[in-house]
Amino acid sequence: MSLWDQLTVLSDRAVELVANIQTEEATKTALVMPFLQALGYDIFNPSEVIPEFTADVGIKRGEKVDYAICRDGEPTILIECKPHGASLDSYSGQLFRYFSVTRARIAILTDGLVYRVYSDLSEPNKLDEAPFLTVSLPALKRDAVSQLEKISKKLFDLDAVLASAEALRYQNQLIARFAAELESPSEDFVRVLADPVYEGRFTAAAMDKFSGLVKSSIRAYIADAVDRRLRAALEQNAQEAERANETEPAAEPEIVTTAEELQGFYIVRAIVGDLVPSDRIAARDVRSYFGVLLDDNNRKPICRLWFNGARKYLGVFDSEKKESRIEVAGPDDLFRHADRIRESLQHVLS
Repeated sequence: MSLWDQLTVLSDRAVELVANIQTEEATKTALVMPFLQALGYDIFNPSEVIPEFTADVGIKRGEKVDYAICRDGEPTILIECKPHGASLDSYSGQLFRYFSVTRARIAILTDGLVYRVYSDLSEPNKLDEAPFLTVSLPALKRDAVSQLEKISKKLFDLDAVLASAEALRYQNQLIARFAAELESPSEDFVRVLADPVYEGRFTAAAMDKFSGLVKSSIRAYIADAVDRRLRAALEQNAQEAERANETEPAAEPEIVTTAEELQGFYIVRAIVGDLVPSDRIAARDVRSYFGVLLDDNNRKPICRLWFNGARKYLGVFDSEKKESRIEVAGPDDLFRHADRIRESLQHVLS
């Protein structure tokens, strides 16, 4: 069974168990140990997986990290576990201290559901402040699992792991920079895009004008690119379905997903992208409206796009799941109501 399949099974099991996991020890037993097994490590072999590994820090003796994975008798990966539901941000300093007194080059901080993977790319033997990889069991991503597989027992290659970690670190920083530029374009960024198309002198007024144009143009391009890819996928699915049912009489589709609905869906995903992973935001089109859901669950509505009539509306929900409709001009108008959309999602999350 592939690592993806094993983690998918563990993810489904975690959803069932998490309500009954109240302590750090329960987190280790129910979630972390199966996670290490999925990576191929023998959790019952103390020469390979050492629980309560001693990592004395300065004058503090007897400091222990929850697990150390060893190769050739040397600790290679340190794992620090915290109870499910704990804020991992408040515990990262503890792992930093452990890391500096061992020869390990990889460290993992986890609450059983989220696994943050660190290394020492910036300064030798000093843990980087930010993880180069984060894997979330409730929101698995194939790319992340593919990177995680590089620290599995079968495929472990420290040089390859560190090279990949460095590339991922720069990629994460570039993504964050691009997101910041999209939200509030800097003068340099605006000039790079505007200079080839604007013939006049680049005054302060031109900068103000092009800042908004750059922002809206990039969003339009992203929405259009996503729309093209999604439509290609839908056409491919339709062709496959047609081939599978070619002996049956063709039927007219009852529900048609429009370009405006698709554009609106991806705008909503962008608006709430810092609150939940984008792959948890799902779409479900019905005859009268286009629904945006959390975890593809009808009981977790984020908003509804009523775009089929002459007048268009955004539907958002309160804590009692009562819908309120706001008239909008079209998909781009959703950005003006970002706070209402985020508030609607917060009701679902809480």
